[in-house]
Amino acid sequence: MSTATHEAGFPPLGGLTLAQSTMDRGCERRSDPGLLDKIGGAESTAVMLMSAGKTLIRDGKIVLLPSAGRVLPPASIYLGRAEEGSEVPAGTDIVLETVAPQDQGTYDGEWLGLRDVATTLSVQDAGLFVEAAAVSNWHATHTHCPRCGAPTEVESGGWVRRCPEDGSEHYPRTDPAIIVSVVDEQDRLLLGHSAAWPAGRYSTLAGFVEPGESLEAAVIREVEEESGVVVRSPQYLGSQPWPFPSSLMLGFTATATGTATRPDGVEILDVQWFTREELASAIENGQVQVAGGISIARALIERWYGGPLPESKEGR
Repeated sequence: MSTATHEAGFPPLGGLTLAQSTMDRGCERRSDPGLLDKIGGAESTAVMLMSAGKTLIRDGKIVLLPSAGRVLPPASIYLGRAEEGSEVPAGTDIVLETVAPQDQGTYDGEWLGLRDVATTLSVQDAGLFVEAAAVSNWHATHTHCPRCGAPTEVESGGWVRRCPEDGSEHYPRTDPAIIVSVVDEQDRLLLGHSAAWPAGRYSTLAGFVEPGESLEAAVIREVEEESGVVVRSPQYLGSQPWPFPSSLMLGFTATATGTATRPDGVEILDVQWFTREELASAIENGQVQVAGGISIARALIERWYGGPLPESKEGR
């Protein structure tokens, strides 16, 4: 049974923007092979559009088109049913349709990506966008059977791809990744600069969990690999989906056993320890930029900092 999270208790990081939902995803309803035919064209069904990783936005909200009179394409994806507390009537089924990039201009609104609007969207819209982006990314990259190479067919409301040759079923992929705020005995925070980032950008360390590895072991391994710092006592704080393209970020904090650093020089070019005063000053002076407001990295940093980070003087 699916449940929404908007009124549920949250772990120490609180209600992260991309981790909330007002939808019952209806896992049990997806198994009905006639689901899309039953709800297509109904007044209680609404349609969300996706095109090249973007959705249609109007007046700061995701556009949900009425389904009445529409025939749902076979490749439509069932996103779920609105529960009490949603901005649409409870019981509304929401279906995702894909729009070809060349057809975007036929719709009234602005096509925007999740990064562009996540901080301004409501809980309902942010949750819908995350779900839609993640499952759309999976469909775009998993069109053929990994066993025999045959084109797969979409089933179960868009949540299964079946191979017609060998009958194997394939499900949306989620890649677990840890992300960790490392603190030393002086309560300083360790931040790293990735080789892929512009100068001055720093964030918490992160990495993918390997097969057969626990989350805690991944925290210890990744931190040491990237920074040379050994940590102990990883503590779980919260999680957030990150559909770029298919990650689930699992947030931790951990204590360093020493302060000597050795960045790996490949993924991480520099690591630095910051006191709260040092980080605030560096941000205000434009020397350091940290992750944006929708990211779990930002939540981890602000939890350590004790509140919202200051803004850069250049951005005021």
